[in-house]
Amino acid sequence: MDRYPKRPLSGRTGARQGPVRGRDEELAFLDARLDALARGHGGVVCVEGPPGSGKSRLLAEGHAAAVRRGFRTFLGGADPDEHFVPLAPLLGGLASGVEPLLDAERLRELSTTPDQRFWLLQELQDRLEQMALDRPLLIVLDDLQWCDDLTLLAVRTLSTRLSSHAILWLVAVRDGTPSPLVRGSLDRLRQVGGYELRLGPLTDDAVAQIAGDVLGAAPDAGVLEVARRAEGLPLLLVEMLGGLRDEDFVSVADGVARLSGQAIPARLLSTVGHRLDLLSAPARDVVQTASAVGRSLTVDLLAELLGRPAAALITAVRESLDSDLLVERDGRLYFRHDLIREAVEAALPVSVRRALRRHAAEVLLAHGAPAVEAATLLADSAEVGDRPAVERLRTAAAELAPTASAPAAELSCRAMELTPEDAPERPAIVAETIVLLWQSGQAARAKALGASTLPGILRPEDEARVRMGLARLSSQFDFMEAVRQARAGAALPGLPPPLRAQLLALLCLNLANIGDMEACAHAVTEALDAAAGAGERGAEATAMAVESVVLFYRMDWKAAFRLADRAAATAADLGIAHCLWVPEALWKGFLLNAAGRAGEALAESEAGVRDTRRRGQAAAMFLWLMHRSRVLLDAGRLADARAEAEAASAMVDELGMGNFADATLLYTLVRIAVHTNDQEAARMYAAQAERMLRDEAPLVRNVGSWMTALVADFEGRPDLAMRVLGEATAALPAESPSLASPDDPADAPVFVRMALRAGAHEKAEVAVCVAERRAKLNPDFTILAASAAHARGLLDNDLAHLLRAIRLYDGCPRLLARASALEDAGRKLAATRASEAVPYLDTALALYTEAGAERDIARVRSRLRAAGVRRRTTSAGTVKRWPELTASEVGVVRLVAQGLTNRQVAERLSLSPHTVSSHLRRAFTKLDITSRVELAQLAGARDSGE
Repeated sequence: MDRYPKRPLSGRTGARQGPVRGRDEELAFLDARLDALARGHGGVVCVEGPPGSGKSRLLAEGHAAAVRRGFRTFLGGADPDEHFVPLAPLLGGLASGVEPLLDAERLRELSTTPDQRFWLLQELQDRLEQMALDRPLLIVLDDLQWCDDLTLLAVRTLSTRLSSHAILWLVAVRDGTPSPLVRGSLDRLRQVGGYELRLGPLTDDAVAQIAGDVLGAAPDAGVLEVARRAEGLPLLLVEMLGGLRDEDFVSVADGVARLSGQAIPARLLSTVGHRLDLLSAPARDVVQTASAVGRSLTVDLLAELLGRPAAALITAVRESLDSDLLVERDGRLYFRHDLIREAVEAALPVSVRRALRRHAAEVLLAHGAPAVEAATLLADSAEVGDRPAVERLRTAAAELAPTASAPAAELSCRAMELTPEDAPERPAIVAETIVLLWQSGQAARAKALGASTLPGILRPEDEARVRMGLARLSSQFDFMEAVRQARAGAALPGLPPPLRAQLLALLCLNLANIGDMEACAHAVTEALDAAAGAGERGAEATAMAVESVVLFYRMDWKAAFRLADRAAATAADLGIAHCLWVPEALWKGFLLNAAGRAGEALAESEAGVRDTRRRGQAAAMFLWLMHRSRVLLDAGRLADARAEAEAASAMVDELGMGNFADATLLYTLVRIAVHTNDQEAARMYAAQAERMLRDEAPLVRNVGSWMTALVADFEGRPDLAMRVLGEATAALPAESPSLASPDDPADAPVFVRMALRAGAHEKAEVAVCVAERRAKLNPDFTILAASAAHARGLLDNDLAHLLRAIRLYDGCPRLLARASALEDAGRKLAATRASEAVPYLDTALALYTEAGAERDIARVRSRLRAAGVRRRTTSAGTVKRWPELTASEVGVVRLVAQGLTNRQVAERLSLSPHTVSSHLRRAFTKLDITSRVELAQLAGARDSGE
């Protein structure tokens, strides 16, 4: 009784098809893209036009041409009644055909975890990639305007990730698509180089050709005059001409088709209604009932809806097929075109349509169909007070929530609308709806609903659980909102002690996230007491980690480490060490990196990535990838850091992480852009950071200010840099992380250098004093003494302090910080003793070269030239015969050139597939190639002599 089969596109236009007219340029373009596909070049082609303009026909022609060339093909299409079924249009096509990509059982494994959609997309990517290595692949997807949000996500992400493969995506969408999500997806495809074919009205010549095809003779002026009323739309034109022919309004003589003498009835211009009127009553019932249910249905379902045996429908079904309104394919009845179904359905009385759709939903559910598959029918047909419909909509929303939160929220809203104000179940439905609205990114609607209904509508415990869910969700993208929700929840009376402890732990965590350390310190004490009293060890672990954060900013690093170790050990005992909302291990990794223990920090991040991948926790893995990118940056591995950061960035859209990445990924990417002299990237990231300057959370504004200042200084505007930092400092609350005391101690010399360039000597003095105080309070941490000496040497222009910094940096694996101190010492010496400066500058140059810091390399070369020394240009980390690439990129391209998939390369090199994609994308740009075929050819030519 499945309502949602995946049918071949060719079956949607019926058996009687003439040649394609008036689309010669479009067909030629498709042929050119298929030729390129044969050479290994994939891409995306989007066919856009109004209903009836021939989009589906063009897709069918492209598919037929691909089949003739021997390509592998998959066909899919969306249904207006199917947009609540995640990935149905795409997965249905990929599961069809002689060589299905995935078996039907696997496609149903959209399990109960929010990460599942990420892993499903990963699996789809792996399978598509593997297939494309064998022979070119064409994926056809019709009616994009009716796709669910997960299908749209899959199209835009998979087409981008697989752009180097021999995979061509051919999609079609109606003009005037109202959905912002659909329009945003199309814009994204264009941004990454997708091609667009826009179908306009047919020319007069094409209209005349089609008239000749349909009527079997050349049309005279009168026929063409009537044909022009179709306004160049192929479907309407064929319908009108077919009506003229079938109703004998055209006569053919001497090879010319002419109108008969009688007038053309006005109703002929509505050809679908006219054809429906010509049917017998039983056949008309068949067509009208089918239109109310959806695009297609089985005869069994039709028989149940009409209350007749299937055998009694034989004549009526045959008549509907003969009328060319319906077609049959694979044992199902389809409307020949969506416009036909829409026209028939529009003519039905609303009450009749609603009753038919409700009956269809009941039949489907009675035969075991999932609630999701009947969701559209239920949502359209139910009336207020229909409790069974409400419960089924809630069930469908719960099924969808982990993988497709937007349609889940839509269903939950509809369930709420159908529930009377005084119904006992209404509070629970409201609570569910609020969480789903937040989860789907509709924060404004969630806030409005909560403000109008949440206080007082629920029992305190139920309200607290809703607020805890909202706090966890908003922790991803709005720290201030998370604080508000956790605080309001924890203040409710009569809560179970474990629940209150969890809310307090969330509160102190997000107070730390916003940077209000004074409030955070008070909240930590309360959270620890509550956790101890309730025996809630998970909340205790989180509160201990947050107390460690407070101690870190109060400059007690030894105590911060001790507490971080305890928190991480507690989390490990509970089996939650690397979970998303338990930050213990992640915070410990941050501390290790801040202390200059890069090796340990990398090991911690690798364990986190490995563990979260094994557990299927994609969102938590995202956090560990971000952490790893920052550690790699500080270790001076710029190319690897950029690849990891770009890999994490690619996951943001898939995981719905919102703005959570602003304070982490953007900072790393800005620093890399500055060091590598990537001006375009620096400007782009600075523009993205502007929104952070308006964030409610002080710490987010802090990081945004740092990024804006770094780029301003990079562009030669130190005054602007210090003005931005000064404004941010003035807005920080007491005991918050200060811009004069950066999170990373190695940033202190960066701040001082920037302040001195801007003439802000007093601000530089404050930063140096803070760095020296922190070093004095924490004598066991060499990096603090090194950065303090470095900052003092810059402020006082003192060589002794700079040389001391160099010695101290020798014990810290902070390559860029050590190189900077060497350069500063060389610069100081060059003013009076140029020959003594050269060894320092040479060592700095070697370190910058190892890091791939092109801007720093150029600056040191200039200093050496000023000292009368020229050094040969070298590239760090490159491999013979691949001078354009870093060693990491070479490792990736060689394995890819051998025919391995991204997943296989990732496993060989202990990377994430996203990181492999990032390395590969940059390698392609440097090598000026666009496909794996070109890479294999280039690798063969270059490596043949090795």
